[in-house]
Amino acid sequence: SQAAWCEFPSRVLLVLTSQLGAQMYESDGSTMVFWHALDVPEHPAAHSVFARGIAAAGGHFVCVGTSSGAVLVFDIPPKGTNVTLSEVLEQHRDPITDIAAEQGQAPDGAGDLVTADDSGTLCLWSTGDEFTLLGKIPGSGCTCSSVTLWNGIVAAGYGNGQIRLWEAGSGRIRAQVSAHARWIYTLDLAPLSGKLLSGAEDSFVHVWQLSRNPDTDDIEIRHCHAERVTDTQVCGARFCDPAGDTFAVTGYDLSEILCY
Repeated sequence: SQAAWCEFPSRVLLVLTSQLGAQMYESDGSTMVFWHALDVPEHPAAHSVFARGIAAAGGHFVCVGTSSGAVLVFDIPPKGTNVTLSEVLEQHRDPITDIAAEQGQAPDGAGDLVTADDSGTLCLWSTGDEFTLLGKIPGSGCTCSSVTLWNGIVAAGYGNGQIRLWEAGSGRIRAQVSAHARWIYTLDLAPLSGKLLSGAEDSFVHVWQLSRNPDTDDIEIRHCHAERVTDTQVCGARFCDPAGDTFAVTGYDLSEILCY
């Protein structure tokens, strides 16, 4: 299961995904606004059916990924419960792992939404009344488990512990870092500062600084901080403020949220 806040100009929704589908609640959790159940095949295949990956996009859309590789686009009204399924994006052939919307300012020609799947394939989209596929970055057979998008920079975390930085406009790789010894489970980005947070099975959480060289426009990444969460496989990590001055971490079988 996953949970995410989806912020819009006139409302904030809490969106949950699970094997049942996608549920949307008012921000205080008091009222269910919408529930989309996933189609379960008559003869269940070897792979389970689930929803995974949540992002608010385009000012009034919520995007939700599925195990079939489809991305469901829901149109959210300014108030009320009249949520509609407006579009289904079908460019992935493997289960969706994560979805991220632009958190900064997208350069001209760059997409403002990125979707990732189990094969490592990334799709770059331009949002609007109709979503347009701008480019596809082929996977290398290694799962892309988490992805973020900031100022035209796609930061992707992989099962082999690497972080790769891509140009959202051209789809070119600009940097690759062997960030962790084991599977990266989570990335998060602080939109005001460009700090990147990564958490992995190796029990480490790292803070990185993303930037663009003003002279060459190259994308640069610098390591800022490492924190070891002893005897814990980190499965969740998020910044607690837009500048990235504080962050919170949790792990498998951990009943606590640790704040740094």
